[in-house]
Amino acid sequence: MAATSFTAPWMLRRASRALTFSNSLHINRNLSHSKTPPLSFPLTTSSSLAFSASSICHLAQAIRGNADVLLNTVGDKNTIEEVKRIIEMAKRASSRSEVLHTDFLTPPVLKESMQTLEKLADVKAVAQGGYPQAERCRLSVGHSEVLKSDPDIVAALNITGNFGFQPCSHGDFLGSILGTGIAREKLGDIILQGEKGAQVLIVPELSDYILSSLDKVGNVSVSCTKIPLLALEYEPPRTKSFKAIEASLRVDALASAGFKISRSKLVNLISNGDVRVNWTTVTKNGLTLKTGDIVSISGKGRLKIGDINTTRKGKFAVELIQFL
Repeated sequence: MAATSFTAPWMLRRASRALTFSNSLHINRNLSHSKTPPLSFPLTTSSSLAFSASSICHLAQAIRGNADVLLNTVGDKNTIEEVKRIIEMAKRASSRSEVLHTDFLTPPVLKESMQTLEKLADVKAVAQGGYPQAERCRLSVGHSEVLKSDPDIVAALNITGNFGFQPCSHGDFLGSILGTGIAREKLGDIILQGEKGAQVLIVPELSDYILSSLDKVGNVSVSCTKIPLLALEYEPPRTKSFKAIEASLRVDALASAGFKISRSKLVNLISNGDVRVNWTTVTKNGLTLKTGDIVSISGKGRLKIGDINTTRKGKFAVELIQFL
């Protein structure tokens, strides 16, 4: 309490300015958009606290609800615009006591959005991708009293055909589905089933469209059926690991060793925007990697950084886990 009393005067001034500015924004919005209610969140304090502590608490809540301030905490700056839209969606859903849903999000956008939404009072967020290992997920947001159960926002399709003699890759299925005219964000993961075909996660409202529109993947004629999510057949990804001794933990060094390509070729791939770390495009060769990072190269797959130990000669013994 001593610290609170010491900081109360200047915090009170900041609180007053913040709340005055917030009120003026609501007034301006009402004047220019009379049909749209202002977006606000309740500011809760304990009645037993002194006025100075209550004002500080109000200020903290006001800051927590400010989108620009929240965006400053986003670690992956490439996701800021998408995270900003999701924050506004969450505020709108909470203020109207409704539940809203995003399209399928990439892993970095999902991660940054979930971490940011945790700072908003009275907002709950639920991520769903159709199965536990899903990479691309949809996010449902709403007031914590309204979003009490998981919404049914992901559908599954089974795509079958004679793939025994003409195997098709993830890219073949993705290209054929997008070729029907739907946007990438409406499509979740694609789970390859070998000779049987693939299972696909999609927004429910487009299920019937794909059933009637998709008749071929590559050169293979296919048929599509709806299946329940419980019928999805998935396995943990197969991997193999090996050790590499490197002088640094730079992405060009470890990715070169992991994918078994020359350092100069790896640098060219980075320049072309083909290398991503944790699903974010790499722009600098000198980016330092750490345990748990995922490195992916277009057309070459993914690599995970495992345990890192320092050798007696000052180099790094790195476990590299390759996804098969």
